[in-house]
Amino acid sequence: MKDISILPSDRYGYDFIPREYLPPGKDEYWRRNEQAGRPPDSWRHLESREIETLVKNDNFCSDWDRFLVSDPFDPGLIRNSAFYGLIRLGALRDVLLRHHDFLIPAGIRNSTIISSDIGNDAAIQDCAYISHYIIGERVILSRIDELQVTNHAKFGNGVVMEGEEEDVRIWIDVMNEAGGRSILPFRDMLPADAFLWAAYRDDRELVRRLTEITQDEYGGRRGSYGTIGSGSVIKSCKIIKDMAAGNAAYIKGASKLKNLTVLSSEDEPTQIGEGVELVNGVVGYGSHIFYGSKAVRFVMGRNCNLKYGARLIHSVLGDNSTVSCCEILNNLIFPFHEQHHNNSFLIASLIGGMSNMAAGATIGSNHNSRANDGEIRAGRGFWPGLSVTLKHPSRFASYVLIAKGSYPYELNITLPFSLVNNNARKDRLEVMPAYFWMYNLYALERNSWKAFNRDKRKVRLQQIEMDYLAPDTAEEILSALEQMEVWMKAAGIDPADVKPADTKAPGGNGDADEDPEYAYIPRSDEEIPAPGLERHKRGAVLLKPRRAYLAYREMLRFYAVKTIAAYLEARPELLFGDFLKQAGGAGRVREWVNLGGQVVPAFRVDRLRGEIREKKIGGWPSVHRAYGEFAGHYPLDAAAHAWAVLNYLGACEGAEGFRKELAVLAETRRKVAEQVYLSRAKDFHDPFRAVTYRNKEEMEEVAGGPENNFFIKLSRENLGRSEAAIRALSERLEREG
Repeated sequence: MKDISILPSDRYGYDFIPREYLPPGKDEYWRRNEQAGRPPDSWRHLESREIETLVKNDNFCSDWDRFLVSDPFDPGLIRNSAFYGLIRLGALRDVLLRHHDFLIPAGIRNSTIISSDIGNDAAIQDCAYISHYIIGERVILSRIDELQVTNHAKFGNGVVMEGEEEDVRIWIDVMNEAGGRSILPFRDMLPADAFLWAAYRDDRELVRRLTEITQDEYGGRRGSYGTIGSGSVIKSCKIIKDMAAGNAAYIKGASKLKNLTVLSSEDEPTQIGEGVELVNGVVGYGSHIFYGSKAVRFVMGRNCNLKYGARLIHSVLGDNSTVSCCEILNNLIFPFHEQHHNNSFLIASLIGGMSNMAAGATIGSNHNSRANDGEIRAGRGFWPGLSVTLKHPSRFASYVLIAKGSYPYELNITLPFSLVNNNARKDRLEVMPAYFWMYNLYALERNSWKAFNRDKRKVRLQQIEMDYLAPDTAEEILSALEQMEVWMKAAGIDPADVKPADTKAPGGNGDADEDPEYAYIPRSDEEIPAPGLERHKRGAVLLKPRRAYLAYREMLRFYAVKTIAAYLEARPELLFGDFLKQAGGAGRVREWVNLGGQVVPAFRVDRLRGEIREKKIGGWPSVHRAYGEFAGHYPLDAAAHAWAVLNYLGACEGAEGFRKELAVLAETRRKVAEQVYLSRAKDFHDPFRAVTYRNKEEMEEVAGGPENNFFIKLSRENLGRSEAAIRALSERLEREG
């Protein structure tokens, strides 16, 4: 009984802001008036005949003098409803509002409204309790049990309001269950913001300043009203408390929405469906949350999907990501993450984006530690296969594919584009570097295409890198080559002696026969020891090290030339000599940061951190502008890095030397297109693929064929455009002399 207090009935709808929190000269409506943005004379008092009509229609108001309206106003459209406190209505006409097949007349019926502003031509029916909301124009509210706001509402922002204790602040424990990387959610958070806050924990002043600016921008005075943006539809919902929703939001059948910002616009409408429960978080523009999904202490980026009972807890989910069925806890996930299966589980991880989690994947078993403070870090393109289990702490380079299996020990896979396998029969870890380039270019190329094609953001506040070969992955390849050289020399292999097929010995071993471009590799040299890849003394080996070594170098050359070519193609007025002046200077930038999907030289991120610490940057909008500046610098940053990589592989002298490299680029483009076809064709040529079909014709009708595959066709079309662009650039360089 102590939780229920008794108040005078004449105060129903008043005293929203306690007197001790009212600024001098302000009344309880001062925040409401700021939010509404309308002059006081835009409403008028009721006429006596209008009051008479309202009363005849079984309406009640505690004080008709506090019931203000706009013209035109049809009192006959309000029936069987009760009003308390200051009520302000926009224009109300005898019209119908249609949303898909749902048709409802404008007006208010069978509802209780407490101290709220309602926009023009709104339709409200069967809403038992609407309290302290500002409702936009042409809004439909139907069959809502409770829609209310408290005077200390934070709308999902991790702040405290005046008079509140620190222990009510909402933190998100990303990357680490133990809370050592806690961040504060806020309405405009980007994955890069979360990364800055969570990753650089040794920079204590940075962490303190980020906490301070978040509180300054989103905390403060009590008394903000909830908002429902114009054109929004909310129907058949149970509890909605302390929620702010943008324009054109569609919310149907939700069970509980509490302490929440739902970002939505006409260009990027957000939808929330049946059985959904969302507490303490931010839903990004254009997102869709359906079918019993749950999220607690979270931030979702733009164009995200949460479906089929998915659980998102203590996590930040990057733009253009889809999560279905599964459970995700304590994670920072960069854009373009896919996780679809009910029996997959991701915990305490930093995932670099463009990632995919297979069924049965259990990423983050903490059975090897006395505390739940372990972490997993994975670069872009992380792909754990079926039923993969991994332990904390583990680290993975970009584009690592993990074969099915339970991995009993912690892993440190520093080799990008590799295939990792736990060979239980031989009790060893096996890693094949450059696997994707050698055997599955279809998946590699298609992953980048999918990311580009699925980027539905109307407003792109960050430049997300979608190419699998970029400065960050190129540096990972360079580091991998250095490490491989150490292992190869220890195994008696001189990397300088690993050459392409002009030195090919007779005989062959299958791989060389399949791809004669690579040198013959004796079976005795198909694997070498590779200590340090896992936390155990059992054997770990590299498979096909010679071929992988050549493949890595080929990837670097491809990256370097195509990056420089793209830079020059975008600047037809730029002479090659002038490019060399731009690209020369301090040498190769060796450290790059995946800043929430945006690839940035580390020195720029460090400079930004310093400016935040020193208060030269005073708020999140300024931080976000810095990301835009990074994007402006990126084309030259990447081209300069590519030039340095090309020189690492062997000096390229002047425009004529680069023209020769363009010829190699054209040849590699053709190889990539052909390997995309061959990678996919293997599936169709596998005899076991046909066992479920009566004949070849039925198989082709159902599954198609490699020649009809959409992505293969697209790859060949892109090859034609690329070859034309390369020819044009080569002719341009020839004219320059």
